Amino acid sequence: MLALCLSAALSVGSLTVYAATEQWNDASLTPAFTTKTAVSEHTDWADWKANWDKIKTNYEQVALIPGSDFSKLNFGWYSKEKANEAVVRIADNKDMKNAKEFKGTCTEGTVINGVQYYSNKVTADGFEPNTTYYYQVKLNGKWQQAHEYKTGDSHNFSFMYVGDPQIGASKGQVPNESAVEQSEDVAARNDAYNWNKTLNSALAQHPEINFLVSPGDQINEPAGNNAEKHLLQEYEYSGYLSATAFRNLPQAVAIGNHDCLTTSYQNHFNVPNPFTAETNSTVAGHGYYYTYGSALFIVINANNYNAADHKALVEKAVKENPNAKWRIVVMHQDIYGSGLDHSDSDGIILRNQLTPIFDANDIDVVLQGHDHTYARTYQLTSDGKQYDDFAEYKVGQHGQDHKVLDNKLKSDSAFKEYYTSQNRCYTIADMKQGTLVNPEGVFYMTSNSATGSKFYNLIEQQQDYVAARSQTWRPTYSVINITDDKFTINTYDAQTGTPIDEAYSIIKR
Repeated sequence: MLALCLSAALSVGSLTVYAATEQWNDASLTPAFTTKTAVSEHTDWADWKANWDKIKTNYEQVALIPGSDFSKLNFGWYSKEKANEAVVRIADNKDMKNAKEFKGTCTEGTVINGVQYYSNKVTADGFEPNTTYYYQVKLNGKWQQAHEYKTGDSHNFSFMYVGDPQIGASKGQVPNESAVEQSEDVAARNDAYNWNKTLNSALAQHPEINFLVSPGDQINEPAGNNAEKHLLQEYEYSGYLSATAFRNLPQAVAIGNHDCLTTSYQNHFNVPNPFTAETNSTVAGHGYYYTYGSALFIVINANNYNAADHKALVEKAVKENPNAKWRIVVMHQDIYGSGLDHSDSDGIILRNQLTPIFDANDIDVVLQGHDHTYARTYQLTSDGKQYDDFAEYKVGQHGQDHKVLDNKLKSDSAFKEYYTSQNRCYTIADMKQGTLVNPEGVFYMTSNSATGSKFYNLIEQQQDYVAARSQTWRPTYSVINITDDKFTINTYDAQTGTPIDEAYSIIKR
């Protein structure tokens, strides 16, 4: 599975080998944060550069993650000291009077630059709707600064949906201020700055946002069996987690093909209900699920190409939450995207396996990333026919079958045509736009880059399943609002806050 994961990270399995475009977001050319509600500690590019060495080595930042249900909140963080128990305390006041303590685990984690760090995980509960709380974590034996956490309305909530922050992916690009190709470290500095900008802008424009959902690729650096690679990965995680917004904003992130190569993902993020029964899990961790109000979120580790694992996860999550009004899957690889690099190749290798699973379990929405382009589909269903599952090209003993498939697709035009036909396994159930009432099928979204660290072109021929798509070469984000009977998604330009597409809504009565 590690080899399969690495091949995905290197785009093995594509019909043609493509690379990121020269379009990217150069932080040296972007304005400083100007919103009054911006929360970044370093709002100016020059200030950010001057402080980067401190930012990138701040490995002990706390990640808030949604708990298994609305009343819970998970915490994950690194520490240098090993404690018998990880501890968080929660209060309804900033002075932390009468705070309640919650204890969890402190286990051996990542070694960074020769130093052993420990992974701390705690779950707190008892949270009520529309209430302000304060929390503190105990780091290396000392209570840290108290931070605010506000709960929302479980019957009317919003979350921010972003694509591929991929901190460090702009390496090799040439910034305006130096005319020298960016190293991995400089690229992480650039992308982390823009990541802060996107989060701050989105929260200033949409203060109603309650949490964040990412379909993966938080970082860029592939795995390597040397200390330098591990150090770069943790620089990128530090840059990703440096967003001050994350002190107050929970995040539910999937495992991308660039995240799946090391244990750092599962050491940083304390996900709820991890599906440890996966038979082909990656070293980064597992899929998981949680509820928030009337919605059930199922996060798939799509770097695992064994669809039986995903079927078991979906069925388990649905069985344990039979009354959830909305069923939303989050996954990295876009099985119905429109990008040049992945949407007609490795992006569809699981399509004929996952689509029937989503249909059988009445999934409403699938949120995807991976293709660094924007696309949304019509309502789609499986066509109910039997297709070749290409199992021999999915799970090989040594993970080499992806490369075999890649070579066969490029060398054999008849096989390429057959492969494509066997993955055209869908029916367009509803082509209405705007607001749909009780539609059939599943709605699929592919998000563009939220940082501008890397963009891809759109595929030349727009697929028939795509209702709208775009490549603006600018970071974007979506805001999804869910009530007990309505799902609505809007997508915005990160800098200006203007919509890049019309709203799409589903009403269930």
